[in-house]
Amino acid sequence: MKNRRLKIGLDRLKIGLTGTAVLLIMAILLVILGTVVAGGHKVISWEFISQPPRQGMTAGGIFPAIFGMVFSVLIMLVAVVPVGVMTAIHLHEYARPDHWMTRMVRSAVNNLAGVPSIVFGLFGLGFFIQFVGRGLDHSLGREMLFGQPCILWASLTLALLNLPLVIVATEEALRAVPPAERAGALALGATKWQTVRHVVLPQALPGILTGTVLTIARGAGEVAPIMFTGAAYYLPYLPKAPTDQFMTLGYHIFVMSTQSPDIEATTPIAMGATLVLLCLTIALNMVAVVIRSRTRKALHRGR
Repeated sequence: MKNRRLKIGLDRLKIGLTGTAVLLIMAILLVILGTVVAGGHKVISWEFISQPPRQGMTAGGIFPAIFGMVFSVLIMLVAVVPVGVMTAIHLHEYARPDHWMTRMVRSAVNNLAGVPSIVFGLFGLGFFIQFVGRGLDHSLGREMLFGQPCILWASLTLALLNLPLVIVATEEALRAVPPAERAGALALGATKWQTVRHVVLPQALPGILTGTVLTIARGAGEVAPIMFTGAAYYLPYLPKAPTDQFMTLGYHIFVMSTQSPDIEATTPIAMGATLVLLCLTIALNMVAVVIRSRTRKALHRGR
């Protein structure tokens, strides 16, 4: 009887602690959102969203930063999602778990997930710009085309940063597919690839989309990896090619918050840009959530 009361008391304590943690997190989130909305809603207008920065960035205008953020995230997705998904498929479906190469790859993925983002920025500067970019310029006989910071190298750096996230999310989605599904397909005469393509991947697609959502959210808000690889302080025009530099909302907010000579004039603009960044990130996440939900429903109907 005493042990039962003790167990009930511990269960109630755990429920209370977890509930308090949830309330604390929600309170912090509401405070952050309230601060951003209160400080930035006054400057939000169509001109603020659709025009380039004016008067040394003290009169608003963030459209080049919005365009650059969306452009870089799209390039990042094209680069990271196929590689991450194929890597996860090979590790989970084909590679032997006890093989030294498999263990080494998993260890590398885990280590990459813990590397600070600024290190990826320095790597992108040294590898993509100094090595790959200047090597391409030398091979093509061009001067300062690829061997300079640009949206292409910044996006590939973001892709490397988010690669472990895509791999882990895809592996978890593949692991959630029941082994009986694979066994049934193989028993009916399907090859390994046919089983993966027609049975495993459709059922794992919602989880893969979840990883893509997290990748979009992280890539849209990162600043450190792109500071050295492509983001510009002030560019009142849109990038016309992947070899151009670009503005992005995260770096734009950072610059206005830390480098402005008139901090009082730029603080409301920084708050407004932060509010727009949050809204865009939430909108992209909602689109991905809707696609994931419809995919899951279509999968269930197909059964």
